[in-house]
Amino acid sequence: MNAWLYILRCSDGSYYTGTTRNSLDMRVAQHNSGTFRGYTFLRRPVELRFAQPFDRITDAIAAERQIKGWSRAKKEALMKGDFALLQELARSRSPCPSSPQTSS
Repeated sequence: MNAWLYILRCSDGSYYTGTTRNSLDMRVAQHNSGTFRGYTFLRRPVELRFAQPFDRITDAIAAERQIKGWSRAKKEALMKGDFALLQELARSRSPCPSSPQTSS
């Protein structure tokens, strides 16, 4: 595979989703060593919780963008491989509430 999508669990319990073309083990080690001064820097150590290989980095990046918009519950269902729950969570999203009606 030429690219990876990955989800890390940070020391504060939050999740970080990223992509790499490099070795997945090397990328996780870079996050843990503080190579990147971004989101994970102050949330070390991190632990790899999910990884998915892709043939093309563009596909991995597209998946990353989609997952970054997901709820914590959906990310956890993906990490567990619970695709039935993942589908249910996708269906259960309610539409945005309409603005309140004002009466005169």
